[in-house]
Amino acid sequence: MFNQIKAVAVYCASSTQVGKAYVDDAAKLGELFAKHDVTLVYGGGAVGLMGAICDAVKAHGGKAIGVIPRFMVEKGWLRPGLDEVIEVETMAERKRVMAEITDAAIALPGGVGTFDELMDIVALKKLGLYLKPVAILNSCDYYQPLAMLLERSVDEHFQDELFRNVWKMANTPEEVMDYILSEPFWTEDVIENAAL
Repeated sequence: MFNQIKAVAVYCASSTQVGKAYVDDAAKLGELFAKHDVTLVYGGGAVGLMGAICDAVKAHGGKAIGVIPRFMVEKGWLRPGLDEVIEVETMAERKRVMAEITDAAIALPGGVGTFDELMDIVALKKLGLYLKPVAILNSCDYYQPLAMLLERSVDEHFQDELFRNVWKMANTPEEVMDYILSEPFWTEDVIENAAL
């Protein structure tokens, strides 16, 4: 292993209408977090893939930290029983805190909120402002259209070739876990390649 992973940011959906395969993958990842003594840092929600991964972490003896805007707490969206809750004022602050207190980031399938979080952390890594592993769990080929778009951005010279290495697309929770545990952190000189 190249790096000591203690806590991982997970971006994912809160929808209760998603298919069972997505829920199963989220739960499996939560189980792996607990097995490897990795703390889950996520949006603090109680339902959807958020609920599934957190429930699995806690069911297997792991630790979970919720980072959640105050307005969401007031709406009753916070999952009870978390090991720690960090209340923030804005969605932007939530992203900043999650990036700062974790050693890697993983995006599970989700909607525009998840896309926003994923693109934000990818952009930070491209600029050399986030040097930790970024993984995408491509359950049921959910992220295949995004992968094609990102590849095209390199092929059409909107991004440097280095951009292909900003994230790892993985098809199973096990592959995601292996990646974040073994991928070395980037060094700060990567910013020299941020622009074409």
